[in-house]
Amino acid sequence: MTKSIDAGGIDAVLARGVESGAVPHVAAIVADADGVLYEGGAGVRINGESDDPVGASTQFRIMSMTKMVATTAALQQRERGQLDFDAPVSEYCPEFADVKVLEGWDGDTPILVDPRTPATVRHLVTHTSGLGYWFWNDDLVKYESATGIPNVVPGSAEAFKAPMTSHPGERFEYGINTDWLGKVVESVAGTTLDVVIRDNITTPLGMSDTMFALDAARQDNVVMVHVQGEDGAWGSAGGILNDSPDWWAGGHGLYSTPRDYIRFQQALLRGGELDGVRILEQSTVDEAFSHQLGDLTFPAEIPTADPPITDTLRVGPGWTWGYGLLINNEDVPGGRRAGTGAWAGLFNTHFFIDRTTGVCASIYTNSLPFITPGAWGLYGEFEQAVYAGL
Repeated sequence: MTKSIDAGGIDAVLARGVESGAVPHVAAIVADADGVLYEGGAGVRINGESDDPVGASTQFRIMSMTKMVATTAALQQRERGQLDFDAPVSEYCPEFADVKVLEGWDGDTPILVDPRTPATVRHLVTHTSGLGYWFWNDDLVKYESATGIPNVVPGSAEAFKAPMTSHPGERFEYGINTDWLGKVVESVAGTTLDVVIRDNITTPLGMSDTMFALDAARQDNVVMVHVQGEDGAWGSAGGILNDSPDWWAGGHGLYSTPRDYIRFQQALLRGGELDGVRILEQSTVDEAFSHQLGDLTFPAEIPTADPPITDTLRVGPGWTWGYGLLINNEDVPGGRRAGTGAWAGLFNTHFFIDRTTGVCASIYTNSLPFITPGAWGLYGEFEQAVYAGL
């Protein structure tokens, strides 16, 4: 039986987030195992250019919320016996054998060495391969400047020439692991990642608005990425992502709507099944929501290396990583229970799946920098309003 929720408190949080200037616009949705409990929004699609209100059917670039979808594709292949998580990545992508470890610098010349141990598919899934992102790694900022090798956002295949910044298995380093994982999935499937995800996840779950490339009609329903001017007003910075990339990015490439993505969340909440369609076995979902870092720990703080792109991530102690999910080991007062799986996207989207309480929720804007005090604060206020309203 579907729960009920007090929508008024959530509506007020979203409205206040836009009115205060914390975010340019916002949409949110909440569901339990049986159906949607809440959906709402505030603000418009493109400030100063569009009066279209933002809501649960608006298209957003979900960025790293793509990662759990791509990870699910890999988990499906593992269930079918097609993919070995303990095999070297190079077994599926021979070009990965050329990836070195950046150990330091000789002036402005990078010192690159062979990894002490081969990176495995499991390392990719758990972000322990040593591959990073420039916005949370000073060495990669310097490396991109010194070599001209781009980051992954422009969509150039040259981005796969980026080195690891630590040796495989030695620390958690959030980075382009899931982009490589997408290439592994493609190698196993013998087709492109967009087809794998469409055929095995989004179509079975009825997620018709979740895709890597929007058609013309959906382009007219997408928000733009917003940044604040010196006067504090939010304005459009355009779409930022390349609509015709060299590869479909398992780490950040999907567009979706709150109403679509919540179906994926519900499937995980229900142990891998929704509306009679099973995308994962219950045991696999349990693994995804469990500590998968071995003796390693998830960092309490990840300092920014590119402040216009992101603030420092400060989750504090007591968190870990599963398969594609950030897991809290303790209850959040007034919020999610221990064992909740969550993650976010660089343009300020965020989701969580609380299997103990039996609810899942997500909140969306498209703005930069990531996790500003305003956006981070809004995530928390939304979560508190959800649990207060149940």
